[in-house]
Amino acid sequence: MDFKNLREYLAWLYYQYLLITGIYVLEPWEKSVFNSILFSVIAMVTYTSYVFVPIHLLLALEFFSGIFGGQPESTMALMN
Repeated sequence: MDFKNLREYLAWLYYQYLLITGIYVLEPWEKSVFNSILFSVIAMVTYTSYVFVPIHLLLALEFFSGIFGGQPESTMALMN
């Protein structure tokens, strides 16, 4: 794909974004505010997912392994 086709494709994607979100009717300063808020929300969700999801998955794994057959290590130490 050459540069002209890539540029046209990206312009088409941006146009679709404007149409789908309905911000094509906004003034330029309103578009900037909307895009800034949208970018901030997406960045916060991405960061939160990166930081907290692995911790919650680990806790869920420990919880369900305790329910479905595994015993905590502290109980195993007391039984020996």
